[in-house]
Amino acid sequence: MSRTLLLTGPALADEAMRLAAEHGVRVIPTTPYLPADELQAIIRSEQPDAIIVRQGQLTRGMIEASAKLKVIAKHGVGFNTIDIQAAAEHGVPVCIATGANAQSVAEHAFALMFSVARQTALLDARMRDGHWDKSEANGIELAGKTLGLVGLGAIGSILMELVAPLRMQVKVYDPYLKQLPERAHVQREEDFDRLLAESDIISLHCPLTETNHNLLGAAQFARMRPGCILINTARGELIDTGALVQALSERKIAGAGLDTFNPEPPPTDSPLWGLPTLVATPHVGANTSEARDRVGLIALGQVLDAWAGKALDPRCVVNRHLIDC
Repeated sequence: MSRTLLLTGPALADEAMRLAAEHGVRVIPTTPYLPADELQAIIRSEQPDAIIVRQGQLTRGMIEASAKLKVIAKHGVGFNTIDIQAAAEHGVPVCIATGANAQSVAEHAFALMFSVARQTALLDARMRDGHWDKSEANGIELAGKTLGLVGLGAIGSILMELVAPLRMQVKVYDPYLKQLPERAHVQREEDFDRLLAESDIISLHCPLTETNHNLLGAAQFARMRPGCILINTARGELIDTGALVQALSERKIAGAGLDTFNPEPPPTDSPLWGLPTLVATPHVGANTSEARDRVGLIALGQVLDAWAGKALDPRCVVNRHLIDC
């Protein structure tokens, strides 16, 4: 029997698309970030048996628009854009591709650290405008600095190893972490405020929950060192954007590297764009050929398993506490 898979975004990687074809799956890509009413109308018209969420929101209305929907898979790990409660009420598991893009995101966070520390984005733009800032530019060395990791999942764990050759000390704040890996350069920090005060770089790697919106606001920026660099490849809602703009404008911290924003995409008149110490990328931390291949195959595999009635890995089903999967 032919099944229909709708993507909220473009087609999957070639290997995943070939696998879908081998299983006779009709795949329907859509335009990224469609208005909610347009995407909901497409879902109602196509009646997909599964949805893979690539970009934008998957709302209750969209979930309820298909009476045939059996599974939702996230093309990545961040599921805050999916109404998992609505899915659970209709018995639809929501799966994430745990670990599939961790290496790529960790490397991107690492790259943002260097870019902010050495002002590469600003200096590149200045050179293209005809300037030669050799005598004025002044960067920051990362060697020997202290990295504060907020969250130690797969991404944070990889980043922890990437900085080891720079002789960086790593402090980890993660109240849900059961055991810290034994590494000479790594220690656990139980006090979030102390982590902020004692870190030269702070990198966010925690999921967005109901309790950590605006985890970093004015009070938190006030506790950071003046030379601190903030990196966010997690979720934009973890940071109070207004407080960050003020902290950067007043040089309370040295700079920030952001791959995620609230909202996404940010408006063209956002005050962020006037900040010379900000390096911004359009939520592309996971966008490598290798990660795209892995994520596409994992997400499609979860869809095929759900259709076949196979048990889904409970670690990957984010609304398992709401339904019996």
